[in-house]
Amino acid sequence: MRHEKYAGRVIGPTGDVMTPANLPPAKVTRWVPRRKAEVVIAVHNGLLSLAEAQARYAISAEEFLSWERDYASEGLRGLRASHRLPPPHH
Repeated sequence: MRHEKYAGRVIGPTGDVMTPANLPPAKVTRWVPRRKAEVVIAVHNGLLSLAEAQARYAISAEEFLSWERDYASEGLRGLRASHRLPPPHH
């Protein structure tokens, strides 16, 4: 998924301008799809390096890569936790 970068500004998943000051807080306890997307977009646009994102949010490279892959293929919907659950067996 492509995101536009305008003169140092990064446009987030909801159309808002993202800056280092308004990234998700370091101690996130609930990873909603919007926050995951914000981290992916921040890394893609140089607001954070992957190493900085891993340290700040205590996430593994594998977790970030899964967010990146899911966001690229299905947008915010792909980042929903329930999206990855297998269908219930009846």
